Amino acid sequence: MAVNKNTANSFNYKNMKKLNKNFMYKDLKRSHCYDTDFSGSNFDYASFRGAHLKSCNFFECTFKSAEFVGTNLKKSKFKKARFENTLFESVNLDGVDFNGATFKNTIFLATDVTKAVNLNLKNADVRIFDEMPSLNLSEKLENAVKEAMKNDYIKASRVLDTKEGAINALSILVLLENFDEETLIKGLELAAKNLDKGFSTLSYIITFLKNYIAQELL
Repeated sequence: MAVNKNTANSFNYKNMKKLNKNFMYKDLKRSHCYDTDFSGSNFDYASFRGAHLKSCNFFECTFKSAEFVGTNLKKSKFKKARFENTLFESVNLDGVDFNGATFKNTIFLATDVTKAVNLNLKNADVRIFDEMPSLNLSEKLENAVKEAMKNDYIKASRVLDTKEGAINALSILVLLENFDEETLIKGLELAAKNLDKGFSTLSYIITFLKNYIAQELL
């Protein structure tokens, strides 16, 4: 089955106020916003893949399990924003202000964090990778990942592969922090067969597998 890759959830705002809005679970890829105020809004589980959000205000916004991949955030402000299980990959942080922001298990990959303002790099809950980490995957796990990537919805999400088509080692690292290898292998095999809904962040697969565990199916 072909997966619809449209960007119906993306938005384009300029010089606007969008206060206290709920953007939870939204796939906001390739959105274009300039000088827009999103203060107090909920961006939990949202994807900002390829988005341009320049000079925007995200005061006290929440970004639990959100993903910024190839995102341009130049001169945006995240004062008192809350980040948890959030990923920043290849993001432009030039002049981005994180004054008073809180971080829990947040990862920066291939991102120049020195260009940001008021970002506490000594925070133990912030991990920084200059490049994609290398993992020695077992043959069974590698095969399970490759099989999962054949699922149309997983393939369309791009959460398990890099832009070159290789296995995304960081995603597998995060999955292994949530599940032991045997459980992950079985879970990916189930996802390959049964996942039948579009999604945009790795958190969806984590929740999918945890639901199987809760139902004692995994």
